[in-house]
Amino acid sequence: MSEVITGLHAVTIHVLDLQRSRKFYEEVLGFRELNFDAKSSRVVFALPGTSTLLTMHIQAPGEGGRDPGTVSGIVFRHPDPGAACEEIRRRGGTVTVEAKPVDSPFGEFVRAVIADPDGNEFVISNRTD
Repeated sequence: MSEVITGLHAVTIHVLDLQRSRKFYEEVLGFRELNFDAKSSRVVFALPGTSTLLTMHIQAPGEGGRDPGTVSGIVFRHPDPGAACEEIRRRGGTVTVEAKPVDSPFGEFVRAVIADPDGNEFVISNRTD
């Protein structure tokens, strides 16, 4: 059987306030902005350590997809999620679930959850497999 998915190009989220989101992703998370298009209310960031892009825009009326503030399940990596959360908090970000060990069938790892200004949540994990 041939593959139907051959990679991940971008993750897109909807936001309510593009300028506030740009500031958060650049100043709090340290992402590098690659493109900003004010006319279409879109911004593109590089995800560190990957070729995957994080894109965001204001959701248009009738546009499908998740409403702003309802994204979850995207996992970022950091060798020390607790330290990452401390730095995110220091930079003005929100930690919604503190870093804690998780015992899974794949082994133990540490996981925390952060939120952007709209409430979109992202996991930070030190899991490498």
